[in-house]
Amino acid sequence: MADPRLFRLRVTFRETGRLAMLSHLEVARALERAVRRAGLPFAVSQGFSPHMRIAFGAALPVGVGGTAEFFDLFLTDYVPAERALVALQEASPADLYPTEARYIEARDAAASVACPVSTYEVRLSAPPAAVAAPEQITVVRKKKEKTLTVSEFLVGPVSLEGDTVRFTLEAKPTGSLRADAFVRELIAATVAAGHAPDDLHPVSFMRVEQRPA
Repeated sequence: MADPRLFRLRVTFRETGRLAMLSHLEVARALERAVRRAGLPFAVSQGFSPHMRIAFGAALPVGVGGTAEFFDLFLTDYVPAERALVALQEASPADLYPTEARYIEARDAAASVACPVSTYEVRLSAPPAAVAAPEQITVVRKKKEKTLTVSEFLVGPVSLEGDTVRFTLEAKPTGSLRADAFVRELIAATVAAGHAPDDLHPVSFMRVEQRPA
């Protein structure tokens, strides 16, 4: 349950360049260090192992960057959002840079589930003649194989403009389709269909938008 005495600041940031190679845990630790350097009055959890009250949005696969990532920071005192943003910007590296800060209500959805719909852009090593989206993808989770039906997660069509593919996936309460797994199988299907050379691969991979369902 949210503590009404705390102020909930939602911070949007970009994760780019070499820092896109960090794991979700490493990104979380880097953001926590930035908050500490910024000198913001962050709340601390109770119990035997107190830690910063900070909640993160949906994790990105390693190697995938983002232009609209976000986290919720719980503050014990009110700091104007503009001032908090400047403090965070001064304390953050260029490849993990805050771009917006605003206060949200305690009743608003948690960061981890607030925006289950994500749009991605992938620039490929060569412009394919067309793309072939797979109908099913087999993944391994906890040493067990599971077959996912792509249409259950894909929102709208996959678009192609030159060497750039754009698509949108929705995470469901029952599970999700990883964007990197989808791209891997999309490239394999595109090559198999004769639309691109065998060495086709991603050059850049970014999540460019997150939104509610």
